[in-house]
Amino acid sequence: MTDRKTISFQDVRDEVMARIQSRTWPQGTVLPTEIELAAEFGCARATVNRALRELAERGIVDRKRKSGTRVALRPTKQAKLEIAVVRQTVEEMNATYRYSLVSRNLMACPPWLQAKIGLTNAGQVMHLCCMHFADDRPFQFEERWINVHAVPHVVEADFLTMGPNEWLLAEIPFSDAEVSFSAVAASATLGEFLAVPSGAPLFQMERTTWLSAEPVTFVRMTFHQGYQMRTRY
Repeated sequence: MTDRKTISFQDVRDEVMARIQSRTWPQGTVLPTEIELAAEFGCARATVNRALRELAERGIVDRKRKSGTRVALRPTKQAKLEIAVVRQTVEEMNATYRYSLVSRNLMACPPWLQAKIGLTNAGQVMHLCCMHFADDRPFQFEERWINVHAVPHVVEADFLTMGPNEWLLAEIPFSDAEVSFSAVAASATLGEFLAVPSGAPLFQMERTTWLSAEPVTFVRMTFHQGYQMRTRY
């Protein structure tokens, strides 16, 4: 970097975030020490400390005395509602989980999605449709769009054996999330996948996640008829 006096904690924070986002430091990586980072960036150790503290507050890194700073494995932003893994949800019901990829398409980001999640670079998205089953009964139909600019290695992922829900949590952190819930009437497509008649009432959740203000993914999850969501806080 440049002259020592010009390096701010924001500069250090943004560079660390960039390395995490580019997978130079994948999830689980132990970061260099504050002394090593201060020497690299040409700044005071206190500047590095403040940058890492802010990233820890966002849930991007975990900081522990003696063991250092590590890129969070499953970052959560101290929210009352965590991002659940569908497999775990089904298994906690004492049911057998099964996953199936319905479709996988690399496509130009549609205008409605750009507007919905604030995607400024109209690049490509990976569009996925998946089914999740509990004891071979339909549990959830998942429709997801992943921003290729934020997660370029998604292009190589086949999603045949692991759903995008689990894959994303293992591959890239997030700093912010927005969740909405609604009741919807089953369309012909949803009725076919969830084994309900068209027009049947269904519970639907939409979620968007961002990493340092860049959209990572938007997902629409529709659950089987009668599904109830529970959370404790």
